Amino acid sequence: MKALTIVLAGAALCLGACRNNDIGNNTAVDDVALNDAALNDVAVNDGAAAPATTNGQAFVNAAAASDRFEIESSRLAATKAQSSAVKKFAEQMISVHSQSTAKLKSVLAGVTPTIAPDDTPNAEQQSALTSLQAVTGMDFDSAYSSAQVDAHQKTLDTLNAYAANGDNPKLQAFAREMIPIVSGHLNMAKALQ
Repeated sequence: MKALTIVLAGAALCLGACRNNDIGNNTAVDDVALNDAALNDVAVNDGAAAPATTNGQAFVNAAAASDRFEIESSRLAATKAQSSAVKKFAEQMISVHSQSTAKLKSVLAGVTPTIAPDDTPNAEQQSALTSLQAVTGMDFDSAYSSAQVDAHQKTLDTLNAYAANGDNPKLQAFAREMIPIVSGHLNMAKALQ
């Protein structure tokens, strides 16, 4: 009797597994899609490597924090950088990312439901700002350039992902508009290195 119970339990497990692998049954696929959707809704703002978000609020927070990081780190560069090229780049980043913040707020004025940006730098951005404050001279220029490459690459990845899979058409349009700008900044930052 015990052996029969074990055999029947094993058969039930096999049938269940086969049913989930059946092409006509999307339960397993749906579970994976739900898990992926839940992961995508995690804010990029948490400082850890996270999948790109499709959630409007998380995207807006990531974009606002990115702008704030660019502005704050570039203000440091405006006073601490040794290279005139780094200083010129920093001035441009302050101007363009201030404009980006204003553009984002303008787009958000027409978004329903209402989304308010949280521009608090994530842990990684805050750590980079702290590190930049601690270095001087040419070490600062090198650290700032590296931080700019890293930050612009992450922002570009976030923009591309949201433009392709975002949940709000107005924010997707904003992301698409920003992609060539951020891509250009990334190339400029790489040239500084």
